[in-house]
Amino acid sequence: MTVGAPPPAEEQVLSTLNRDGSRRWLRPRPSPGRFLAARRAVAAVLVVLFTGLPFVKIGGKPALLFDLPAREFTFFGHTFLPTDTLPLALLVLSIFVSIFLLTALFGRIWCGWACPQTVYMEFLFRPLERFFEGRHYSTGGRAPLHPLRAVGKYAAFLAASLYLAHTFLAYFVGVDRLWAWMHRSPVEHPTAFLVVAGTTGLMMLDFAYFREQVCTLMCPYGRFQSVLLDRQSLIVSYDPRRGEPRGKGRRRDGLGDCIDCGLCVATCPTGIDIRDGLQMECLHCAQCIDACDAVMKRVGKPRGLIRYSSQEAIETGRVRMLRPRIFLYPLVLAGLLTGFGWVLGHRAAADIDFLRVRSTPYRVRPDGRVESALQVKITNRSSGKRTYRVALADAEWFSSDLPLTLPPRASGTALIHVVLPAERFRRGRADVTVQVEDGSGWRTVRRHHVLGPLFAGGSAAGAGGSP
Repeated sequence: MTVGAPPPAEEQVLSTLNRDGSRRWLRPRPSPGRFLAARRAVAAVLVVLFTGLPFVKIGGKPALLFDLPAREFTFFGHTFLPTDTLPLALLVLSIFVSIFLLTALFGRIWCGWACPQTVYMEFLFRPLERFFEGRHYSTGGRAPLHPLRAVGKYAAFLAASLYLAHTFLAYFVGVDRLWAWMHRSPVEHPTAFLVVAGTTGLMMLDFAYFREQVCTLMCPYGRFQSVLLDRQSLIVSYDPRRGEPRGKGRRRDGLGDCIDCGLCVATCPTGIDIRDGLQMECLHCAQCIDACDAVMKRVGKPRGLIRYSSQEAIETGRVRMLRPRIFLYPLVLAGLLTGFGWVLGHRAAADIDFLRVRSTPYRVRPDGRVESALQVKITNRSSGKRTYRVALADAEWFSSDLPLTLPPRASGTALIHVVLPAERFRRGRADVTVQVEDGSGWRTVRRHHVLGPLFAGGSAAGAGGSP
């Protein structure tokens, strides 16, 4: 060893790195069992759901649509605009608290059972890889791979990435627009073509190169475990009291149930050893449970050496499901969902905002009355075209912009000229009552102010400025 050089590492820092710092390509061995069968059934349902959800419409609207250019978010029939700060905040907080509750109860079950990254990696791309590589895969990449097999594998990966890219984009552009893109020449819509090509390239890079590193290095959820999990949370656990000391051989005198076969490591999609305890990289996919249960059955031992349990149950044998956070999270979630439902149920059919007038805010007429400018912005929140009419019950007014007809979720402004006696103004302002209705039965009354002279009788002659 060179003088001054650091000693060799005793343990692996990352499961995807070799000791010399090079990439360790994982080729996990599938372990048939009850959990793998259940995960396959769940994955099949989720793939159908992921693919079909953009086609589902509720009340004529997509079930989910994140229309970023239009700045609209449609969530199960309800469309949110950028001005919907409160309901969007309540919705996002509800999602986060739901994640906290799910993690406190079931650990990282989302990662191993329902995350699209896991579903597509383990039940689409890895099976394709095993099919095309054959013996090359089963030998850990040591056997030579025929060039035609490599071409076939990456062609299949590209086709799967195209499918995923189009499915992903359907949530942002809608199936109708996506369908039009697919049936037109890229020359007619180069921007859309580049978006599809770029998304396909990112999907290919994800599932063909980064793979499990997306979960272990890029996704922040694993790093939140220390905060979201407690000692009673459900995790995939190895029972050291039963399994240690581990050892090979038929003679088990003084040894635990673990025969140190290494199948729990060989089958892990992130390459960890579950016998080292709770780790950030563990996805809770239960492949190590299926592998270990099969081995225990062959050696005549009861299954459950690796099982779903909790840290406290493994160490002490006590199971304690009830703890403060199990009650606190549902209470907070119920409050957020109640507030979200109330705000959603009391949303107006239109947003009414009063904007600052950029031109001269008022002028004094020759007869002494004050003509003030009032600018109203109306946003149509309904699903149909609406014609808005405005009236001021306590003032004389006129406008060339009214009535204002707006398509769904569109905005428009109207400049209203309000004529008031100078005596109505106090400290340069006068309150007026503005009534807005759309002809379908919806109406609202708002109070606002217009600008005028600082004192009765007006300022010097003619036009006035901001007081």
